[in-house]
Amino acid sequence: IGTHIINTWPGDALKVVGKAQVPGNEWTHVAVTYDGSGKAAGVKVYYNGKAQETLVEADALKSTVRTGVPFKIGQRNTSEPLNAAGLQDLRIYTRALSPAEVESLARVTRFAAILEKPADQRTDAEKNDVYPWWLGTFDAPYQALTADLGKLELEHAAIKSRGTIAHVMNERDEAAMAYILFRGEYDKRRDPVQASTPDVLPALPEDFPLDRLGFARWLLSPEHPLTARVTVNRFWQEVFGTGLVRTAGDFGVMGELPSHPELLDWLAVEFRESGWDVKGFFKLLVMSSAYRQAALATPEKIEKDRDNRLLSRGPRFRMDAEMIRDYALAASGLLARKLGGPSVRPYQPPGVWEAVAMIGSNTRDYVQDTGEKLYRRSLYTFWKRAAPPASLDIFNAPAREFCTVRRERTNTPLQALVTLNDVQFVEAARHLAQRALKEGGETDDARLDFLARRLLVRPFRDEELPVVRSSLSELLGYYQAQPDDAKKLIAVGESKADESLDPVALGAWTMLVNQLMNLDEVLNK
Repeated sequence: IGTHIINTWPGDALKVVGKAQVPGNEWTHVAVTYDGSGKAAGVKVYYNGKAQETLVEADALKSTVRTGVPFKIGQRNTSEPLNAAGLQDLRIYTRALSPAEVESLARVTRFAAILEKPADQRTDAEKNDVYPWWLGTFDAPYQALTADLGKLELEHAAIKSRGTIAHVMNERDEAAMAYILFRGEYDKRRDPVQASTPDVLPALPEDFPLDRLGFARWLLSPEHPLTARVTVNRFWQEVFGTGLVRTAGDFGVMGELPSHPELLDWLAVEFRESGWDVKGFFKLLVMSSAYRQAALATPEKIEKDRDNRLLSRGPRFRMDAEMIRDYALAASGLLARKLGGPSVRPYQPPGVWEAVAMIGSNTRDYVQDTGEKLYRRSLYTFWKRAAPPASLDIFNAPAREFCTVRRERTNTPLQALVTLNDVQFVEAARHLAQRALKEGGETDDARLDFLARRLLVRPFRDEELPVVRSSLSELLGYYQAQPDDAKKLIAVGESKADESLDPVALGAWTMLVNQLMNLDEVLNK
């Protein structure tokens, strides 16, 4: 089947022919469409609703096809007509039909003979052939449900397009194999080496597979001496500041010996036999007499145990970056208690991401979150490795470019600038000040006691109270003289200041809380 679209043959004409022949001795629905583009690519040929591959024998139409030559089917202008072929139900449309429309027409033609039969004379194959077409053409509920399904499929595809692909490794059928390389050159293999465990550690049981699952089971086996010991040492380091083995990342001959080897052994066995209960293990540590000691250091203790390796006093060290932020939010009452969910983008100085991001990167611009997301635990903060959150980075949070077993702890003026001036901390101070004014009691002393118990977890001492009262008096005097400064201060942060409170009083109490939140006793554990 082919078509000529001609002004003058052959220099000003199109001719497109289907590659496949129409089957003989059976009815075939044939359709030829043309989009009026003047190009052979605009001509499509269909057999029974299916588009066919075509051959282009002429593609040079430049002029109109309105000519005096008649429109003919199955015959050129003056040649003999087509023989031994039948034509039925000829239709001519004034526009190009879409592939779906051509397919629908082909179905109607094919189904006409089936539908002419009485229903009881139709075969099951004919019914199964006609039924989907009838549903899509005449059944309104089916069409409505199909449209809804299409919308859901589009929504599903959009959700999938926003996600990421997780590549999962599969175990190979053959055993993993490596080779000793001569002088380290990859193309000079020597003896093969199979997967195994170091001779100094317990052997891998024969019934364990030589793969990652077998290795994981071996690491957690009761005979393995290191897994539990290394783990409890890192937990101890988190609570006491320094591990029983100071070199938490090296238990080998290059590392330090444990300060209390028997204690380390007992903790490892206790942790393993508890079913690797992490929460229970931390509860054990913080309820121990060693941890609950006072952090006071006497000259005798400093002389005999300068670094507290013998646990002569309670641990005292600056909290980690995430703890400092979360403690400020928790003490103020702003901390969102929600668990789980996607990462969030809290307050951050402008331009941090833009300074290092590449053009076209999906993390080129930092878009700050709003509402509850600003006050979620630091665990949920979105982390860009090339530009980690500034307030956490200043407090020695690792950049996450590589594994960090033990964080460094420094004390710098920048840290004080964060806790004094960062939006998150100023807003937390204002929120706690609001609570003190509304929930702390009717007198200043009652409110000061409320603040002390929220921040220091104890009341102020007799020698401390006069200092705090004096500071509050000075702040009230300043903001009474500079009320606009008080209004600017309490406007910091997304959450709104309590309008029922006097801005001057709220500003003074905000600055007082801000000072108290910067005490060493608040920032250290």
